[in-house]
Amino acid sequence: MNHCCGKSITDVFGINVFNDSVMKQRLPKDTYKALKRTIEEGAELTLGIAEVVANAMKDWAIEKGATHYTHWFQPMTGMTAGKHDSFISLTDDGRAIMEFSGKELIKGEPDASSFPSGGLRATFEARGYTAWDCTSPAFLKQDTAGNMTLCIPTAFCSYTGEALDTKTPLLRSMEALSKQAMRILRLFGNTTAKRVITTVGAEQEYFLVDKKLYQQRKDLIFAGRTLFGAMPPKGQELEDHYFGNIPDRISAFMAELDYELWKLGVSAKTKHNEVAPAQYEIAPIFTTGNVATDHNQLVMETLKSVAHRHGLACLLHEKPFAGMNGSGKHNNWSMSTNDGQNLLDPGKTPHENAQFLVFLVAVIQAVDEYAELLRLFAANTGNDHRLGGNEAPPAIISIFLGEQLTEILEHIENGEVRACKQNGELKIGVSTLPRFPQDATDRNRTSPFAFTGNRFEFRMVPSSASIAGPNIVLNTVVADTLSRIADRLEQAEDFHKEVQEYLKETIKNHKRIIFNGNGYAEEWIKEAEKRRLPFIKNTVEAIPHLISEKSVYVFTKHKVFSKTELYARYEILLEDYIKQINIEAVTMIHMAKRQIIPAVIKYTTQLAQSINEVSKIGGISPAIQTKLLKKVTELLETFDTGLERLEELLSKVDQSSENHYEQACYYRDHIFTAMENLRKTGDQLETLMEESLWPFPIYSDLLFRV
Repeated sequence: MNHCCGKSITDVFGINVFNDSVMKQRLPKDTYKALKRTIEEGAELTLGIAEVVANAMKDWAIEKGATHYTHWFQPMTGMTAGKHDSFISLTDDGRAIMEFSGKELIKGEPDASSFPSGGLRATFEARGYTAWDCTSPAFLKQDTAGNMTLCIPTAFCSYTGEALDTKTPLLRSMEALSKQAMRILRLFGNTTAKRVITTVGAEQEYFLVDKKLYQQRKDLIFAGRTLFGAMPPKGQELEDHYFGNIPDRISAFMAELDYELWKLGVSAKTKHNEVAPAQYEIAPIFTTGNVATDHNQLVMETLKSVAHRHGLACLLHEKPFAGMNGSGKHNNWSMSTNDGQNLLDPGKTPHENAQFLVFLVAVIQAVDEYAELLRLFAANTGNDHRLGGNEAPPAIISIFLGEQLTEILEHIENGEVRACKQNGELKIGVSTLPRFPQDATDRNRTSPFAFTGNRFEFRMVPSSASIAGPNIVLNTVVADTLSRIADRLEQAEDFHKEVQEYLKETIKNHKRIIFNGNGYAEEWIKEAEKRRLPFIKNTVEAIPHLISEKSVYVFTKHKVFSKTELYARYEILLEDYIKQINIEAVTMIHMAKRQIIPAVIKYTTQLAQSINEVSKIGGISPAIQTKLLKKVTELLETFDTGLERLEELLSKVDQSSENHYEQACYYRDHIFTAMENLRKTGDQLETLMEESLWPFPIYSDLLFRV
């Protein structure tokens, strides 16, 4: 096992990252300054500079034991990919030398034909390009066998230039937000900031189960969740697991996980038991949105690889166990200038207060106007099992601000000047807003989008998903509202008066999205309907909003997605939904036919034999065995009928149909429903069966034998 070997965290942190300190040490001063200008200001990177960087990066990687390099990219699978090339090159006389050019650093050409493209690429059109993203540092990854590879974060696009990944639109959205936010800052007199960056911290929830038990469950292997499984005698109802003592085996896993992540420059900070048995959470320190997205991908990959080394399996599915809390990912999002000013921090001066309110209200407006898009990018097949249950935010988008900030906005809307709860007089633009402490209000765990002092916490994000999507949407829609605010304020004769008018109007028009109450309550659904807030219950309902007129307008306006790229992603989302449900359905059929039914038949045979044997003994009645046999047999017949129904529905799927939306609706309305019915009967059978005869590990084993 890897461990810190007596080294301090500061000695370990970032040792496998080609970070700023390494670049400063290894690059000539002029090269270092030029690369920093590219990273911080977007200046053009010349091939000459790239050559010097590539040579230094190669030498550093080889000294660390690397033999190969890869352009590490994030296709629309939600995972990462890369084609590994060795540094080896041959001289004219046949000697092996280690080379890596600037051209190889800047651009690669992986096969693009087998990645999801939504029709952007035909199978026979294989060419794709990867382009170095120098804003995210290169790093070294080591596998279990000890092989070391230099990973170069890259964007991935097609031969014709369309984005085939999640990083390209994320970088575009960050540029769009920076551009519009800078307009606002200049209006408020900020002449020093050069750009605005989004900062993100992603809290990651996950389950750990024993690998030997995992390998006996086809549903966990193929679908990532249990498709059958009755509740154990004890679940999470005693609330004794949450923040509880971490078992030694898990603690050893977490220690190595931290160590491996620290080496990669991932600032893993918090770890603890989550609510459900066998569920845990890890959280990092905030960093730039692009780097945070890369880091979260590394967190998910490292969770799985380290778990494997500890004889565990890591489950990132949103709902691996029915009846237990599932897993989410809290995307903490904010905006900061390049010189460190958090734009969602209220500040201490009137100037800062008014500026804070403009950015705050811009976010409120954006979330209200584009709630459907936020809901869409929190949707997948796994999250459909969670959202709306009493464990996760509801499927209705709302914003939690807390009492104090809500009261301040109410005063602004009404044009009132009076004392607030934290003292001070409220006047906008030229007087003082009360100091707003970060912890002036309680947290609201039921809110999907909550203000937490100097950032917003988007709590709906799926645990298995890349955080690129949610941040692309947040950056883009906030950029859009900021652009409209800037248009208005730049033309104002009286800037401060116009700021006040904008705040009053916008609060009045968009306050419907603010809700500080219990998002789990049935009353909120009724209240949200009165407020005309969209209630999107599942992924299939959400997907069409990606290509609505409003969505196409905002994404194309800010050059985050082209219309073609949006329609491609629309197709990919539908296809992914169909494929995921189909895999689950086929897996269920296999488990039912090859495992459950044979096991139940074996059990009923034993019962029948017991009845015959007991009947031979005079004066003893096999009434209990007979009653149980009757009950199990009836359930088995119901189970077989449900199985036949599921198979029949699957056989009716028109695989040649190009209308993927209709197909997705069919899977949701018919196949998924049939799966739920089959599971219900299967779980009833499990509770009646002799445990040793049940064909795969049950919840009691999976959740409590870690």
